[in-house]
Amino acid sequence: MSQLFTPYSLGGQNLDNRIVIAPMCQYSAVEGQATDWHLIHLGHLALSGAALLFIEATAITPQGRISPSDLGLWSDETENALGRVIKGVRAYSNMPIAIQLAHAGRKASTAVPWMGGSQLPLGQGGWQTCAPSPLAWGEEERSPAGLDLESMREIRRAFVTAAARAHRLGIEVIEIHAAHGYLLHQFLSPLSNRRDDNYGGSLENRLRFPLEVFQAVREALPPKVPVGMRISATDWVEGGWDMEQSLALAQALKQRDCAFIHVSSGGLSPLQQISAAPGFQVPFAEQIRRESGLPTIAVGLITEPEQAETIVATQQADLVALARGILYNPRWPWHAAATLGDQVSAPPQYWRSPPYGINALFKDQ
Repeated sequence: MSQLFTPYSLGGQNLDNRIVIAPMCQYSAVEGQATDWHLIHLGHLALSGAALLFIEATAITPQGRISPSDLGLWSDETENALGRVIKGVRAYSNMPIAIQLAHAGRKASTAVPWMGGSQLPLGQGGWQTCAPSPLAWGEEERSPAGLDLESMREIRRAFVTAAARAHRLGIEVIEIHAAHGYLLHQFLSPLSNRRDDNYGGSLENRLRFPLEVFQAVREALPPKVPVGMRISATDWVEGGWDMEQSLALAQALKQRDCAFIHVSSGGLSPLQQISAAPGFQVPFAEQIRRESGLPTIAVGLITEPEQAETIVATQQADLVALARGILYNPRWPWHAAATLGDQVSAPPQYWRSPPYGINALFKDQ
């Protein structure tokens, strides 16, 4: 048996193997409500043989959407729409489902990527954004409104309410999005957080609000529900958020019963200098795992089965997440199992699909 296909318990949630489908924005919701696109998209990924399926970054408030077409979970209407999708997926797949809860902060109010992705003007589909400090992401963008304490309390409550809605829908794993330059990452980084109160300045202060959000969500859910966090290990900008600070965050999260850290990087500043290469973010996950003792999910240009096998077998990370790679190849876990001489779960309707010479690929045949 390959290490990639060994079972794993993530905070009490049993997983069949170590392959995770990362959250990937689809920009296909209507007023925050999931559509048939989400049923098709999540449905076919739920038949892939991976162990855990993340629903894309899901906004906790309308203001927190990246674009007007972002998925949301802030009302009965958005909850019911997502519930319809989950019911359809559950009818044919028992793959555990996770959700990434998010607020875009100053990176909100943008066009969808295939329409340029630039900030939408007020009155032309855009809205006023907010952030820890009134600092725009780019030079040509309008400044966000600096959050006051009452607005921060409202956002914290919105995270909790969205988590409760997700739990009510039967979603098994909750992830708080504190990466890629979105709101909680903006609080963490000294490049975007210039506050002079208890939520800015020192590392302890910059950690405060993301930790408050995490703890509020953790306390609102049953202990058996794994709650983790997605982080950017570094801003890739001198003087910004970095690994040393990420390790301090990891230790603080561990004290608050964090189930896992999903380790990415970048996204906070257009000045970032990223040296991207296959597995370039895996060392961040490895160091956080080693020094904090928390389970980690590695992501980023992981494309080959042998590469994923090595990451798990050498304990660089506990789980391997695929994003664009599994969009390109939605049966990646099948092909990985065939390459590594192992087995994977698949619906019986597909049991006769492997090409000649690949035998006993699927479990329960």
